[in-house]
Amino acid sequence: MHLTQLNRECLLHLFSFLDKDSRRSLSLTCHQLRDVFLDPCLWNLLHFSSPCQLRRDNFVLGPSLRYLTICWYSSRVLQVCNIEDWLKSSFQKDICSKHESLVSTFLAQVCHMCPNLLSLTLSGCGHIVDQDVISVLKSCRKLRCLHLENCVRITDCILDGVVAHGVSLEEVKVDFCRNITQAGLQAVGEKRPSLQLSAERSAGMIPDSKPEEKVPLRRTLQKVLQFS
Repeated sequence: MHLTQLNRECLLHLFSFLDKDSRRSLSLTCHQLRDVFLDPCLWNLLHFSSPCQLRRDNFVLGPSLRYLTICWYSSRVLQVCNIEDWLKSSFQKDICSKHESLVSTFLAQVCHMCPNLLSLTLSGCGHIVDQDVISVLKSCRKLRCLHLENCVRITDCILDGVVAHGVSLEEVKVDFCRNITQAGLQAVGEKRPSLQLSAERSAGMIPDSKPEEKVPLRRTLQKVLQFS
């Protein structure tokens, strides 16, 4: 029996065992398999291991998406992206300029196309800001789990957004986010006591400073060692 003789249900089941690249490769063989590839039902879970993968055409965004993970485990995150902008060299800024808007732009697409999202995990996304995630909270009202890890531009504003817009949220993690404060965490706990909230290391890390601030020498050396 030829593959295209299978009914659509069987083809969808077959595609569900393949990774994104394999699905796309198979979809290029004929129009029938291309239609299966484009079926939103096939794309209820998406996982990306670097921002550059968001540029590819090997996946489909749609209302069936329930679980989205973007994790970037790279030394570049620690050595370049996580450095405060005003401390970056021209070379470091040039590196960041090539990818800094990728995740934010992708999340904006998710807001418009994936209203049924249940879980969002962002790890090592050093360029996303509070508003990027708050927009997801506003658009994806069914979101139950929000996990943010090592997202250095995230501040207590996201905690305010969780209280104001995370109507369905059951679990929130803000791990290793250096600009989250203990006061912000305490405020969420008081306003949303039923919310499962965790923040490993976040409130104990060294927060960002402004260029005009006089940063103690010891604190400056700590940051230099952290990113070296």
